[in-house]
Order: sequence, then structure tokens, then C-alpha cells
Amino acid sequence: MSTPVNLNTIRQAPKVLLHDHLDGGLRPQTVIDLAQAAGYSELPHEDAAELGNWFREAADSGSLERYLETFAHTVAVMQTEEALARVAAECVEDLAADGVVYAEVRYAPELFQDGGLTLDQIVQAVQDGFREGERRVAAAGKRIRIGTLLCAMRQNARSTEIAELAVRYRDAEVVGFDIAGPEAGFPPTRNLDAFEYLRQQNAHFTIHAGEAFGLPSIWEAIQHCGAERLGHGVRIVDDIKVDEDGSVHLGRLASYVRDRRIPLEMCPSSNLQTGAARSMAEHPIGLLAKLRFRVTVNTDNRLMSHCSMSGEFAALHEAFGYGWEDMQWFTVNAMKSSFIGFDERLELINDVIKPGYAALLG
Repeated sequence: MSTPVNLNTIRQAPKVLLHDHLDGGLRPQTVIDLAQAAGYSELPHEDAAELGNWFREAADSGSLERYLETFAHTVAVMQTEEALARVAAECVEDLAADGVVYAEVRYAPELFQDGGLTLDQIVQAVQDGFREGERRVAAAGKRIRIGTLLCAMRQNARSTEIAELAVRYRDAEVVGFDIAGPEAGFPPTRNLDAFEYLRQQNAHFTIHAGEAFGLPSIWEAIQHCGAERLGHGVRIVDDIKVDEDGSVHLGRLASYVRDRRIPLEMCPSSNLQTGAARSMAEHPIGLLAKLRFRVTVNTDNRLMSHCSMSGEFAALHEAFGYGWEDMQWFTVNAMKSSFIGFDERLELINDVIKPGYAALLG
């Protein structure tokens, strides 16, 4: 007999996360602790519950630019090796507690140099934190693996430098590269040198595209830059027409994305906050999943969106009636689309994900 679907049972399901920002997932109490240690006095609240609510409300503006402003506080308290390692280790613990078995967590090393750290010191501190978190989880009898994505900020001019950094650490579980930050005015083609270098090095990369900006952002990311995945990609729905009788017509770009199985790193709660969708029930993920795009479900920023993978699945269950088979489909999509080796992906799908859902399906 199938296990009932609710938030508690969803936490038991094995989940895969491809789009999660390290500086967007801190525990509120950790923000407070690190601010005190750093002498940072700009936090709006000193109580963890109130601070957590503030982050969510400040991010609920409907504007991507306003949403990004909340990161000023988290980035400010993550300027030492000790702070970076602590945040990384706690990230692993929190994801594992939510049933995540594989995650690719991303951050922009260039944002953490205000205290004088080198890029290599930053990456090493985060990797040390991730490995410590994995050890703690294993000691508690659970399993999780973390891969790292290094981001370049698209409004700056350091993408090739960060791409080289990602390649330098790819044997230390840095599995790929990304560009992040405001889309409008900063098209992905500003970073062509970085993407060409990554292709030459047989390295993996995803690109934030089609979140706050429309189809041109997606088209450039794929056709000019060669993105393997699309960070968000929600605006691909603008190239899909649904008639009154329910018949669906895909434009050439939408057809290409679906036919090539280009993964969409969709983040439902975050999209509602930044105005990319008006409500969960109206989120394009419903149509895109129905049309069998390579859809994945992600958190984006767990602190700002006050969300978790289990919470995202629970919200989609309520909005679209998704059950265990749908959640398994999203999870296998994500695992297939990850940047680790084929054998490793297959082992997690066959030995962890499918058995986990089989137990819930009864």
C-alpha cells in the first residue's frame, strides 16, 4: 500500500538538488553568530526567528534585484575560512536531514575576498566544510554527496578567472561552473571566453537564464555559450502557445530545449518571490512537466525563500497533485542531469533513488 504523501513522508524520499546557493541557505542563528564574531552590526534583528522572517519578507518583493539585496548580510558574515567552512558543513547537515542524497551547491568565490582571502583559500575552506559535513552525516547513519559549482558574477569581469579556478579544483569535487547575478543588461555572451575555455577543458557548466529575463537570455545561453543546463529557465514557457481547446504549440527554441533534453533547474518558491510566476498553481513547471521537458525541482535559496526540497515537493503536490511517481521522475531527471560521472549517477539512481521510492510506493 502506497505511503500517504505529506511533508513528513516526503522528507523520507531520496531527493536530488542541482540549484542551491551556499550564501542563500544559512541558518538564521549562524548568521547571528558569525556577525557577532566578525563585528558586523548591520543585521536587522538579533533574534533567530525574527531574522529568518525578515529574510523571507525582504525577498518577497517580486523583484529579482531586491531579492539579491538580502545577500549583503549573508556574504558579509562569510569572509573568513572558519565562517565558510562552518556554513558549508551545516549546509550538508541540513540537506541530509531533509532527505537529499546528492546536491550541487553553488557560490561565487569572488564575493568572499573582503577579508583578504585568496580565491584558492576560499574554495579550500568550502570544500573542507563540505567534506566535514559529509563525515558528520555518515556518522549519523545517513548518506549524502555534495558537488560544488563555482559562480562568476555576470556584472563583473572575472568569469575566465573563476572558470580556471573551477577547472583547477575539479578533482576536489568542484563539478562545474555557473554565472549568476542580474540578467538584465548582463547577457551571458559577455562571458564567451570563459565558456570557450571550459569547453576546451571538457568541463561542465550551467547558466542562470530565463529567470528575470526572457527568451533571448535562454537562446544566448544555449546557442552562443553552449550551456548544458539552464538555471531556472522558467521563461521558456514564453515560446509555448496553448490554445483554448488545450492544444499546445512549441516554438523552435522550446522544441530545441525539449528535444535536446536540456535540463531546467526550476525553483518554484524562489520564482514566486522574484515575480517569475504569480502563484504555485500558475507556475510553468506544471505545463513543462506535462510536456515532458527535462524538469528538475530545486530550492535556490533556502533562507530567503524559507524553503526546503521537501517543502517544494509538498507545495507541488498541493498545486498539481503530484505523487511519488512524479517525485521520482523529477529526482531521476536531476540525477541524470548532474555533473558527476555516468557510473556514479547510475549507482545513485539504481541503488538509492529507485529503491527509496519503491518503498514509498508500496
